[in-house]
Amino acid sequence: MTLVMTIVWFLIAISILVAIHEFGHFYVARRCGVKVLRFSIGFGPRLLAFTDRKGTEFALSSVPLGGYVKMLDEREGDVAESERHMSYNSKSVQQRIAIAAAGPAANILLAFVVYWAVFMHGTVEYVPVIGNVEPGSPAQHAGLAEGQEILSIDGQRTASRRDVALALINRLGESGEIDIVAKYPGDTLSYQTPVRIERWLRGEEEPDPLAGLGIEFYYPPLGKVIGQVLADSPAERAGFEPGDELIEAAGEEISSWEQWVALVQARPGETLETAVQRGDDVLVLTLVPEAVANEEGKLVGRAGVGVELPTMPEDMRRLVNYNPLDAVAVAARETWDAVGFVFLSLKKLILSEISIKNLSGPIGIAKVAADQAQYGFWAFLAFLAHISVVLAVLNILPIPVLDGGHILFCLVEWVKGSPLSERAQLIGIKAGMALLLCVMVVAFYNDILRL
Repeated sequence: MTLVMTIVWFLIAISILVAIHEFGHFYVARRCGVKVLRFSIGFGPRLLAFTDRKGTEFALSSVPLGGYVKMLDEREGDVAESERHMSYNSKSVQQRIAIAAAGPAANILLAFVVYWAVFMHGTVEYVPVIGNVEPGSPAQHAGLAEGQEILSIDGQRTASRRDVALALINRLGESGEIDIVAKYPGDTLSYQTPVRIERWLRGEEEPDPLAGLGIEFYYPPLGKVIGQVLADSPAERAGFEPGDELIEAAGEEISSWEQWVALVQARPGETLETAVQRGDDVLVLTLVPEAVANEEGKLVGRAGVGVELPTMPEDMRRLVNYNPLDAVAVAARETWDAVGFVFLSLKKLILSEISIKNLSGPIGIAKVAADQAQYGFWAFLAFLAHISVVLAVLNILPIPVLDGGHILFCLVEWVKGSPLSERAQLIGIKAGMALLLCVMVVAFYNDILRL
């Protein structure tokens, strides 16, 4: 995925999320009788704009990294006497709370609708069968074994590998026992296996819960067929093509892809005669692997080819889809679980159960958006739904300058019977901006390091 396409998919995602979020504010503000002066997607100079019959300017601005709804407000300028009843500040506390909450609510609604569509369309899930258990790992000590299917974790059913990953992520940084129920294929008996953890993966950057237990899921073994040849690589110059099956290299019969990789890496800059099967013909190609430094700084050979990925067996694939009515309940549960997951992640960050190095900003979101787009339209939609939930939860936090901060000020006014002083509100807004700035600096720093 090129940098340009990464940026394009990021802008598509952020524009949709912002448009829905701001429309929530816009719609409820109008329902409450507030005059909306401008509805803008993006900031800065306006590229396109038109004004409707109610006096609202709809604009597409030049910096597409957010958006806003500007309402008539006596605190921000003079308001004609005839329009004061339409100003935001003239509305009741309850109405102002509703307007502030409408943005996050719109994002939650978007997530629900997208999940509903995704579950009706159907998703392919892979059965969570264990392919390997690392010797001496927590999983081995607990008795988990290769070939078992994980049925549930901590009482939560795990019908797919995604379910397993999410259930394990919920336990990051904790101590105690992870209750895993598993069974062997074709066996009617299930086995309850408590896995002991202690401050599990606490403080690790990009923790891998499965590896943390010592488990790998089953995947079909790699074959010997080349699936990709990089442009201007040693393999392309040697004449390799996708579909070639490796037969022999350096006088050795090739029995696995891993053997081929080891042979290439061991010969940087050397000639490697390789026999391949192409259709009915056997060709001998002369490859000279280029020398590149690995993570330890050692020079290894690189050919510039990728393996043709094997197909997952049909008995490990499950197509899950629902009729429109059943999809409503499943989408509601998925949305609720996503909200809970974001709140739990925030709690773990605050308690240092998850490293702050896992915070991600716009660069990280852009990369994931582009990656998901590569998997297709429905994968991108599912990602959009999750980010919509994240945006909703973050905006509802009681931090001044966010929607939750506005709600907090309104609640205080509701309880005490009068607004907070302008000085107190200004202090809160400055503190909120400082906090958000610090978080964004850390997120950008993490993103740049990952690049």
